[in-house]
Amino acid sequence: MNETLDVSCLKSQLFDIFDYLHLHPEVSWKEINTTKYIASLLEEWGADEVRTFEDCPGVVAEIGDGPLMVGLRSDMDALWQEVDGTWKANHSCGHDAHMTLALGVFITLKKLNVKLPGKVRFIFQPAEEKGDGALRMIEKKVIDDVDYLYGVHLRPEIEVENGKAAPAIVHGAGRFISGKINGADGHGGRPHMSTNAIEVAAAIVQQLNAIHLNPMVPYSVKMTKLIAGGENSNIIPGSANFSLDLRAQSNQTMDQLAKQVEQVISGVANLYQVDIDFTYESNVVAAEVNEEAKDIMAGAIKDVLGAENLLPPSVSPGGEDFHFYSVKRPDVKATMLGLGCNLSPGLHHPKMAFDREALIAGVEILTRTILATFEKNGFRVEFE
Repeated sequence: MNETLDVSCLKSQLFDIFDYLHLHPEVSWKEINTTKYIASLLEEWGADEVRTFEDCPGVVAEIGDGPLMVGLRSDMDALWQEVDGTWKANHSCGHDAHMTLALGVFITLKKLNVKLPGKVRFIFQPAEEKGDGALRMIEKKVIDDVDYLYGVHLRPEIEVENGKAAPAIVHGAGRFISGKINGADGHGGRPHMSTNAIEVAAAIVQQLNAIHLNPMVPYSVKMTKLIAGGENSNIIPGSANFSLDLRAQSNQTMDQLAKQVEQVISGVANLYQVDIDFTYESNVVAAEVNEEAKDIMAGAIKDVLGAENLLPPSVSPGGEDFHFYSVKRPDVKATMLGLGCNLSPGLHHPKMAFDREALIAGVEILTRTILATFEKNGFRVEFE
């Protein structure tokens, strides 16, 4: 597709949209006003269909008509974190930018008066930060008829430099365990009459460090929370609450890691003769990148930024629930754009900032990717 896409003329409109979303953040599963805002814009701009849900936030909209369905997904939620001494909702993961990019693609397709040979579905998904927003959208069957699915995530400067982009983000898998060591408190002078929950937790940590898997696949497991004891230092705590964070770069390795972690917990419980309860609070799967989708996006990046600014897939130890779409629906050909934008100090930092000019390039890359997907499948894209 060689047609020029005049996205720069949308800069003021895109920046206004971003400013609104940035100044009105909402945390996971509470993106109520964000849903209303996005739905109202899509209806105003003439979407063929706009769908919301009675039992959860989220917006699904469509334009075009034809046998091929191309999806574009954006997450919506903000993080809850301390900013300048105040706890608040804060868009420090770039979801405000992701929504702006998806809306920018919609505007661009409408502005170009493209006669689409198929359908484009825009999916604005809640609760990515909780790791289960994509699963809810899958339950809603929003991708059951989607053939290709694209996503986007701003990348830190240390991963993807400003002015460059990657045609895939190879996120790792993550699972998060919440556990409790159940026992009775004891007297500090009589340690033989009780079991110290802190010692039990220390044994779990020691045994976790003894887990060894294939070193060619990155993985890690660590205790990220331990709460035991009270105000009195002469009481041996019998109970404790803890959390574990498991990471692995492949889904197969994550399954192996989780099995060994469960064996560690069981073994320590038997050794100390205590009950240890645990549950998986949430999880995200590792990326399953489709090569065809990746190549289509790579071509769009070259068209917009030049071949010299096309990077290999960005490998990240972080997680993204976007990948549930392709893992749960293997027929969906999916990949995620890694957009360089001078993002610093880093994702989830309360003062995260980035170069807004990158939004313009991002919109063009995603628009070209969608149109090229139709052409790749033998459909002619016409401009009215």
